[in-house]
Amino acid sequence: MPVGAADATRASIPFHLAVNGAAKNGIDVSVGLMADASELLKPGVAGGIRGVGVPPLQQLWDGCGQAGIRCFV
Repeated sequence: MPVGAADATRASIPFHLAVNGAAKNGIDVSVGLMADASELLKPGVAGGIRGVGVPPLQQLWDGCGQAGIRCFV
């Protein structure tokens, strides 16, 4: 099952949990990307990802930066 840009909701959930769950509750968190998920780092891709029931991926990505959440590939 693809987890990259092909499935917007699944691609957004780890970032949503990190930014709006763990970091907001003072938990030190990082996000790990592998396989298809690494395509989310390509320029312009995050801006087009809008999952169901979660904020747009670009907003979550920006929130990771503001919260100091590190992402590993």
